[in-house]
Amino acid sequence: MQTTELEISATTASQLGLSAEEFEKIKEVLGRMPNFVELSIYSVMWSEHCSYKNSIKWLKTLPREGKRLLTGAGEENAGLVDIGDGVACAFKIESHNHPSAIEPYQGAATGVGGIHRDIFTMGARPIACLNSLRFGNPDLQHMKGLVKGVVKGIGDYGNSFGVATVGGEVFFDECFNQNILVNAMSVGIAKVGETVSASADGPGNPVFIVGSRTGKDGIHGATFASADLHEESHEDLPAVQVGDPLQEKLLLEASLEAIKTGAVVGMQDMGAAGITCSTSEMSAKAGTGMKIDLTKVPTRQDKMQAWEILLSESQERMLIVGKAGEEQPLFDVFEKWDLECVQIGEVTDTGTLEYYYQGEKVAEVPANSLVLGGGAPVYERDYTKPTYMSEVSKFRLNKLEIPKNYKDAARKLFSLPNLVSKRWVYEQYDSMVRTNNLSFNAPSDAALIRVKGSKKSLAVTVDCNSAYVYADPYTGAMIAVAEAARNIICTGAVPIAITNCLNFGNPYNPEVFYQFVQAVKGIGDACRKFNTPVTGGNVSFYNQSQLGDKTEPVYPTPTIGMLGILEDISHQTTLNFKAEGDVIYMLGNIMNDLGSSEYLRNVIGVKHSPAPHFDLHEEFEIQQLIRQLIRKKWLNSAHDVSDGGLFANLMESAIASGLGFNVETVDTFRKDCFLFGESQSRVVVSLPPDKEDEFQSLLINNNVSFTKLGEVFGTEVVIDYEKYGSVAEWKAIFDNTLGEKFDN
Repeated sequence: MQTTELEISATTASQLGLSAEEFEKIKEVLGRMPNFVELSIYSVMWSEHCSYKNSIKWLKTLPREGKRLLTGAGEENAGLVDIGDGVACAFKIESHNHPSAIEPYQGAATGVGGIHRDIFTMGARPIACLNSLRFGNPDLQHMKGLVKGVVKGIGDYGNSFGVATVGGEVFFDECFNQNILVNAMSVGIAKVGETVSASADGPGNPVFIVGSRTGKDGIHGATFASADLHEESHEDLPAVQVGDPLQEKLLLEASLEAIKTGAVVGMQDMGAAGITCSTSEMSAKAGTGMKIDLTKVPTRQDKMQAWEILLSESQERMLIVGKAGEEQPLFDVFEKWDLECVQIGEVTDTGTLEYYYQGEKVAEVPANSLVLGGGAPVYERDYTKPTYMSEVSKFRLNKLEIPKNYKDAARKLFSLPNLVSKRWVYEQYDSMVRTNNLSFNAPSDAALIRVKGSKKSLAVTVDCNSAYVYADPYTGAMIAVAEAARNIICTGAVPIAITNCLNFGNPYNPEVFYQFVQAVKGIGDACRKFNTPVTGGNVSFYNQSQLGDKTEPVYPTPTIGMLGILEDISHQTTLNFKAEGDVIYMLGNIMNDLGSSEYLRNVIGVKHSPAPHFDLHEEFEIQQLIRQLIRKKWLNSAHDVSDGGLFANLMESAIASGLGFNVETVDTFRKDCFLFGESQSRVVVSLPPDKEDEFQSLLINNNVSFTKLGEVFGTEVVIDYEKYGSVAEWKAIFDNTLGEKFDN
């Protein structure tokens, strides 16, 4: 056994991100002192990014069973659900936050590449991508560079790879000035029964590395993602991977073709921790081991050391376990696609990973000791309610001054970067490649993706309002799930499952861990109500920056990626007004509520206030009624009330159609709350006047609150008999504000 000349100690372990207790546990597992290669293996596999050591206890409380689920959370590279007609959908969301903060272009690009690989390693073809982005103040010069780099990275990689980016969200707040969030979601489809597992079954079976050569990029990337950003983080730039979308396209086609040969036993993407992670997770899942000769791994640089090869996170690589005696079909497929396919080892029955380099055994570790659910440490962290929440509870609406000029207030609100069109962003993405996107010319609350060869389509969305979760982690997280479901319902589809990306600060901070625990509880309760099990996802801790003596966690951001099914495309419902004279109604309760709204936070400047009103049962009932109304084909439009309140909702429907509206507020409520408040469980619909009587009867019979607002009218915006300007004027503000910030 090679021990290397480096003297191993608790100090060495600490430098690699391991605690003294973890160092002692490693010695106990091995029954001896680890060498440097072994210690490096444990440092990445026991990092927060790979082991979920601080989160797994709470993640296990999430609902993970459902009649449509084909694989559950953590069982495979991505969640897999049955969408009927012999077709399955694989989908997952993950973060690439730290790399994007250091090198925005490659950080974002490789985040997109990595999430697509999670999908096609299962044998599913990616057909859509979404993203959820969080940035700081867009007027800051360094933030402009981050925004431009991230958007270009996502666009260049996705466009070259040939998968449409169909939806997403962009949120700006000063809490993200140093630590941005980049979450990417991929959606793919496959035939039921034709997917492949990430498992190393069958002792004696060959192990192959396929795709790109291994370089020094991304080494210790998992460890880098499991620590705070600080003023010297730029020195960790080698931990950021470099992507090649054209190589990934070849790898996609070759991998799907290889699966069809029947010669593939198991396949896994080499993401975080590279060869180390894929060999250990595939072995542990099957209860097997592997012998790996690192000398055979094709490398991009000469004289790479064993630990560098093991830990490299070079992109566009896969680990494949093939069937013994059927190696040639795999060689033939990858040769056809001009990709390397090299056997680097074989499966054993020992349960141990043995790594060799230049004829010497450089590491020997039990596979199960490295992985989540095996020997990796699991911690229970203390948590306490954040002190800032006492400021939240002090907010009093009656002390807030009523606006003197509502037109001016509306103009300030609708010019905010969180509310204006993200056209400058999404026009850099190819939204129509493969012609599956049904929402490109028909805007709706969620993106609809055609399932070719059938009447059905998939509805997908990503949602989270970080400000709500900051104000009340439990309620804010429930709202994230509820809004995702509401968006899908408003398209005519039915929510069926979620994936999540849980972005938080340092888990060793009791106040941050309180946010995490309460958010997980909120997600769980909401998912149980909507019958949308959690199929998997990602936890991203350490999203905070150390600037001198000051530590700044970002707003807690549990991003929800939700999948729904629209069984019949004829029920597709959009948000744009359709015809002059249509009546406009709001379903749901009006509240005197401005809690955590864009208006309160970014127009008035009050940063601490409660989350908006939310009642889970009320939300569920509204959604069921909207679904019923869409099935009856009574509605010409449906659009949920969310960021920016009712005013933003109406403006978005008007801008999308060019048609104006004439509405009245209700004088028993504060007008600023009525127009700008963001209380939940509300949907605005428009319908022909001849359906109005039946419509009202149905609402009354179902005991659902509703308010008739007015009608679709001309091309002007009229509120309480006061003209607010033409739709065209508002459209110019909506379309151009963000671009003006970043094009200059």
